[in-house]
Amino acid sequence: MWSSPSKRDYSSVAVSGDYSLYDNSKSRRKQSIWRLWNRLSRLQRTIVWLVLLLGTLCAIYIFPTIYRDSEEVDRTSRQKRISDDAFEANNNNVRHPTHGHMADLRKKALEQVQGVMGKWKRKGPRGLNRDPKDIVLDPPLREHNNKELGDNVAPLHQVFQPERDSDREGVGAADGEEAHNRNGFDSRHEKDDRSNQKKNSKSDLGKMIKSGMKELRMDGTHNPFKGPTNERQEAVVGAFKHAWKAYKAYAWGHDELEPISKGFHEWFGVGLTLIDALDTMYIMGLKTEFKEARDWVEMDLNFNKNKDVNLFETTIRVLGGLLSTYHLTADQVFLDRAKELGDRLLPCFNSPSKVPYSDINLATGRAHPPRWGPDSSTAEVTTIQLEFKDLSEATGDPKYAKAVTEVTKHIHGLPKKDGLVPMFINAKSGQFRSGTYTLGARADSYYEYLFKQWIQTGKTDDDLKSDFIEAINGVKKHLLRESEPNKLTYIGELLGGHSFSPKMDHLVCYLPGTLALASHNNVYPNHMELAKKLVRTCAEMYMQMPTGLSPEIVYFNQAPAAKEDIIVKPADRHNLLRPETVESLFYMKRLTGDDKYAEWGWKIFNSFEKYTKLKDGYTSINNVKDPANTRPRNKMESFFLGETLKYFYLLFGDDPLLLPLDKWVFNTEAHPLPIQI
Repeated sequence: MWSSPSKRDYSSVAVSGDYSLYDNSKSRRKQSIWRLWNRLSRLQRTIVWLVLLLGTLCAIYIFPTIYRDSEEVDRTSRQKRISDDAFEANNNNVRHPTHGHMADLRKKALEQVQGVMGKWKRKGPRGLNRDPKDIVLDPPLREHNNKELGDNVAPLHQVFQPERDSDREGVGAADGEEAHNRNGFDSRHEKDDRSNQKKNSKSDLGKMIKSGMKELRMDGTHNPFKGPTNERQEAVVGAFKHAWKAYKAYAWGHDELEPISKGFHEWFGVGLTLIDALDTMYIMGLKTEFKEARDWVEMDLNFNKNKDVNLFETTIRVLGGLLSTYHLTADQVFLDRAKELGDRLLPCFNSPSKVPYSDINLATGRAHPPRWGPDSSTAEVTTIQLEFKDLSEATGDPKYAKAVTEVTKHIHGLPKKDGLVPMFINAKSGQFRSGTYTLGARADSYYEYLFKQWIQTGKTDDDLKSDFIEAINGVKKHLLRESEPNKLTYIGELLGGHSFSPKMDHLVCYLPGTLALASHNNVYPNHMELAKKLVRTCAEMYMQMPTGLSPEIVYFNQAPAAKEDIIVKPADRHNLLRPETVESLFYMKRLTGDDKYAEWGWKIFNSFEKYTKLKDGYTSINNVKDPANTRPRNKMESFFLGETLKYFYLLFGDDPLLLPLDKWVFNTEAHPLPIQI
């Protein structure tokens, strides 16, 4: 049998060329991917597989969304350009003739401004640094019975003198291409449209104001918006200026100031604090600050954000702030921006039930329920009506009012517990989700807007009035209690719809003011006493804390042997600079004339000054129970400037013509809107 030899002979062959230099080093040795893979440990190979799998899944999930959003943005941009072209053509057809001497003056002014603007570089807020004297804050006064005022009648837009065309054209020349792409559309069309509207409105001074405010009596001397008239109002204005200075320095054009880190927090990216504070500045007579903010709204405010925003918060803060400032100033730029925002929010109402979705992407128009679940908060879908109705009244377009009126009618027809509504409602089914009944978070302003809608529409909708009366009767039946041992009147909750809890949010402290207003309007003439009891409880929530500041949530003692009425749990000790108690104090002081409410408010204001004021702005705090360690939260809420300081200023005022309550109704973010008479 053949067998292999025990030894084998080998021959070597030398190959000429580059390979003859091969030295068997690892750097020249070829390795396959498979060999590299086999050299990995089992753990390493598992990690690689997981990374590849996650990457694939992310790509599958994200790509369709990106593609769909890009298509939506392109489609929206095309539609906007088409509508802008049509609007510009329409403006060209109706434009008023410009007088020759005015054209010459504007040309000369433009040449002068452009000469200066060529050397000017923008620092800080956008807009020219024009003399604050250019703004005239002489306010409109409603007609009243004081015959000494005379018959000099002027339209409201003469009260607020808009900036000169030459100034605005100069800004456009300096901005160049930076202003070209604002809002994600062809913004030159929009700027030209607004410029044409401004010139048209100047050439016809009698067409500026709608909503029953076309002609308002002026006496030439009285000016409710002239600024502070006493030391307490001066202190409030000083607080506002301190907060505004920090916002301008570290968060200009952003949503909220972070005063400790000297930065900003972006929520929706639409300048929440700035817009929330617009009418506050105007009411306080802060001409310079208002002018800077007004220029930012016209030139830099951008709603074309590929970002989800909350319908409710955006409506009450931004839409409400723009509309309020428009009514106070008659400046068309605020109405233009309000209309643009209203159009972007309307897709929220395209739900199967007409109950709006809670969130929407401002750029794409895609509306959807909140990320955390399928339901919307009841308060959120029922606290947008004042703003959208006012937008229809101001623009003459009924589509905004129609959308929110359908929601109101739908809610009116749903079953309730003696007028009380649960905290959540489903936008697809249009039905309430059974749960807790409360006048606190997620349900509070439903009750507020029932009454205020009735006021806003000239007391004509009896369904709103009857729903409000039924709801307050339900509150008295199910939620109204007294604490021990001092018998503080408070509003509790029904957990699961049946189990009473002595829990009361600070948010509930809006109710005394609403009840006082209802009593003033003869809806609940005998409920002023209930309002007085509740506002005292809200004041005690401040006075009984070591810092003099109320916690976010309190519980009331029910045991007869208890020593203290108010219990604060560790998780509820924070204060967010909220306005509700000050709001009710303002209503009580204005409607009763009792100075004790101003005294209570002054103590609260000084507590804010002592424990929330920082070197740069103000901050929420985490612990109202420990004056030595309040634990600042590094956030100044936009409503501190938009609501809290505004209500302090109004509370300490003594002028009944400063936003009279028979002419104005405040939205839930303290933005005054005219009552439709």
